[in-house]
Amino acid sequence: MKLVLAPMEGLVDDVMRDVLTRVGGIDLCVTEFVRVTSALLPTRTFMRLAPELANGGKTRAGVPVRVQLLGSDAACLAENGAKAASLGAPGIDLNFGCPAPTVNRHRGGAVLLNEPELLGEIVSAVRRAVPAGIPVTAKMRLGYEDKSRALECAQAIADAGANELAVHGRTKVEGYKPPAHWDWIARIREAVSIPVTANGEVWTLADYQAVRTESGCETVMIGRGLVACPDLAARIVAGGPAEPMSWAEMLPWVEDFFRQCWLKSNENRYPAARLKQWLGLLKRSWPEAAELFEQVRREQEAEKIQDILIAQLGK
Repeated sequence: MKLVLAPMEGLVDDVMRDVLTRVGGIDLCVTEFVRVTSALLPTRTFMRLAPELANGGKTRAGVPVRVQLLGSDAACLAENGAKAASLGAPGIDLNFGCPAPTVNRHRGGAVLLNEPELLGEIVSAVRRAVPAGIPVTAKMRLGYEDKSRALECAQAIADAGANELAVHGRTKVEGYKPPAHWDWIARIREAVSIPVTANGEVWTLADYQAVRTESGCETVMIGRGLVACPDLAARIVAGGPAEPMSWAEMLPWVEDFFRQCWLKSNENRYPAARLKQWLGLLKRSWPEAAELFEQVRREQEAEKIQDILIAQLGK
């Protein structure tokens, strides 16, 4: 079994990856997408989105971080994939699943699932450009409007030389609306010859066991479920307990996250916005997170928020 922290644009950045991998249980991370259009990107772009490249391509906890590329120009993606590999990326991941309308309008993400041939061209080009020892992987949804080409897309990706395929069990149109179709992930796993990772609607230990059983996948990718309950991966690995850590155990991680966001940006609004965003998900697991959210909701100054967090830690 292997647990992967899902890439989520605007949510799972390097700070979130650092905190969640230090909580434990995560075997692999993938960056937010590096948008590739028509040029070889400068080193600073890769370092901004994947600062772990300066640490051997790993988080402080030693968890590898693959660099995710998004675009539709096969040659340009190949060139940038090779550059990311030269900078120390332990893997290159291709985004064929992003449901964001702005991304799809610019021919990126899930809209490419309407063009299985192009998926194959992209994977093949990137695989040829990246050294053989570095995995080239992809993530897809079940389709754009419907699932009619799901197997065709997965087969195109596998046949083109991808090492692994992560499948989010919904179409673009379904977004994040439950349920995730784990049975379709099983169909894809049975149809292709490469390892398939299951993704979608894993919030609890019971969900994890269910997706393993229904999809037949050894590897599971978790996004919002891990952000909402950071010790979920560690509890999966340990086989329990079913309940998350106490709020007293969780609060220092919240303060750590806020402090790192503050260090990352001297601008007050960024750390404040990131904290509120995270608390909005944490309240699924802890009612105390909702109470803390109410305390900081109107605050914009980082110093005042830090004072509130320190006061909470002192209780």
